[in-house]
Amino acid sequence: MSTSLDDAAVLAAELLARRWLPRQHPKVKRALIDAELWSALQERLAQVGLRLVDNIYADHITVALQRPAESAVFGEAGLDSHNNIDLPRDAVSLLIVLWSLIVLPKRERQAARATSLESDGQNEMFNTARPLPVAASVSPVVSYKSLLTDFGVQLGKKTRLDGNLKRLANHGFIVHRGDEIAEGPLLDLLLDYDVLAPRILDGALHEVLGRARGAQDTQDAGEA
Repeated sequence: MSTSLDDAAVLAAELLARRWLPRQHPKVKRALIDAELWSALQERLAQVGLRLVDNIYADHITVALQRPAESAVFGEAGLDSHNNIDLPRDAVSLLIVLWSLIVLPKRERQAARATSLESDGQNEMFNTARPLPVAASVSPVVSYKSLLTDFGVQLGKKTRLDGNLKRLANHGFIVHRGDEIAEGPLLDLLLDYDVLAPRILDGALHEVLGRARGAQDTQDAGEA
């Protein structure tokens, strides 16, 4: 047990130092299949008020504050705020838009490919469990030009949009290179899919995002 605890301490320290780690990282890969190490890692983090954040749809893992620790760290005012990383409101709106344009279709593609793989394997005599497609292989890329055209007015126009994209990139939510905005390590980890998805899919934003996604798909087809 002592060896696992030592390994857990090293992995916890690396997570704190780097903020996130890919699931393919050697230490993370081992922890994902070693229940004892995984449990020891969670215990180490819990000792300092942190929790491990992971889901099978994301390519990374990270850490976040436990709920009881949030009030001690941020106070009641921080808990009542719309976020605890000091993002301005228009940056939060931009984050939700990008999450909707990237994570929602990515989850659809992952589920569709997983179903396809299961169907392909139904006739195998010894069918084995197949992993979900990695996020990077199915995660859509958003065009900066299209984002500016579709949402620029609502999100503060070009100067404000550029500043908020830089903020989101610095926080690890997105990767922005030239005209391409892609999923960052934390986009599908720190935003709660089960809470956000129904609100977006059943809300007024759904139609607006649908038009934006349709325009993006048309542009992608034209470039292809």
